[in-house]
Amino acid sequence: METSYQVIDRKTWKRNMHCQIFQNSLEPQYCISLELDITNFLKMVKKNSYSFTFAFIYAVCKCANEIEEFRYRFLDDEVVLYDTIHTSFTYLDAETELFKFVSVPMQEDMETYIKAAEEKAKSQKEYFVTPPANDEFSFSPLPWISYTHISHTISGNRTNSTPLFDWGKFFERESKIVLPFSVQVHHSFVDGIHVGRFVEKLQDYLNKC
Repeated sequence: METSYQVIDRKTWKRNMHCQIFQNSLEPQYCISLELDITNFLKMVKKNSYSFTFAFIYAVCKCANEIEEFRYRFLDDEVVLYDTIHTSFTYLDAETELFKFVSVPMQEDMETYIKAAEEKAKSQKEYFVTPPANDEFSFSPLPWISYTHISHTISGNRTNSTPLFDWGKFFERESKIVLPFSVQVHHSFVDGIHVGRFVEKLQDYLNKC
C-alpha cells in the first residue's frame, strides 16, 4: 500500500546482532497462543451491530502498530521500519467455501475501518489479487473451533517477517467471554517481551471498549 518507511542503519542499530542470529535460523518465525478476555469488547460490538471479525482486526492492528518492533521488515537486503502497517485478512466465500485474501488500509477509527472492510470483502471477486504486502499484518479467523495451540504452513522464506494473527471460537468461562488467540512473529525483530507488551496493550484496549 506504499506506506512510507525508514531504512535502518544496521551498523549502529542496537538489535543488529540479534537480527543476524535469528535471520540465519532454519525457522526464525515463532508462534504464541493465549487467551483474551473479550467480555466488554463483545458487548460493544453487539451494541453497535459491528462485525466481530472486522472490529477485532481493527483492535489488533491498532495495538500492534503501537509496538515499534511489529513494524520492522526485511526489504530486499535491508531492514526497514514502516510508519504504519495495514491489514490483510482471509474471508470465506459462503457459496464456494473457499477463502480469499483481502487487503484493507488501516483507518483512524473502528467504524470507518469496518465499513471499508465490509465493502472490500464483499466486492472483491478474486481469491488472490496479490500476495500480502510487506506493510500489512496478516489475519486469519478460525471461528468454528476453540484451540490451545495452532501452527502454520512454512514457506521456507526466512525473511518473511509479517506478523500473523489467528483467533478461534470464543466461549464462556466463569461469567467471562474468552477468545483463543495466536500471534506469529519473526524473532529477528520481535522478542517475547515485545509480544508481552502487545498482548497487555491489546487486552487493555478490549477491556476499555
